[in-house]
Amino acid sequence: MATAKKKESKQEVQKVQPAHPLSPFDEMERFFESRFPRGWLRPFDVEWPSWTGKAAPFEGKTPSVDVIDRDNEIVVKAELPGVDKKDLDISVTRNTVTIKGSTSHEEKEEKGDYYRCEISRGSYSRTLALPSDVDENKAKAQFKDGILNLTLPKVEKAKRRNVKVE
Repeated sequence: MATAKKKESKQEVQKVQPAHPLSPFDEMERFFESRFPRGWLRPFDVEWPSWTGKAAPFEGKTPSVDVIDRDNEIVVKAELPGVDKKDLDISVTRNTVTIKGSTSHEEKEEKGDYYRCEISRGSYSRTLALPSDVDENKAKAQFKDGILNLTLPKVEKAKRRNVKVE
């Protein structure tokens, strides 16, 4: 006996991929950097004299970045502690933003025959894919207390429309 099968048409929801997805190697590197801090293989390594342990602000971690999609604009907020305004570099294209920041700290201590000089540097660079095209010529940036607020007006307004649920 032959049975007839009905073929049902199903609609599938597809994920929207960013314009520049991370390569598998970038994803793996970010995974390990987030799970294991630098120096985890040497937990009992003791240096003499005892250093204060001040690390560069970006060493072993990635600063937080939020991307907020509004009707007329996209807002990017980034936490960049210890970065001076002069050490910040922001570049915008039609659908990406690149944020670069760096810090530098030097500390010297001299007591009799004892001399200690500690230098730490850190840098950060991140490129974000934007959810829609922006007008890079009208971008505005504010930086205060280690927080970057970047406002990027959209090329075309987002059109909202109501969808009926069936």
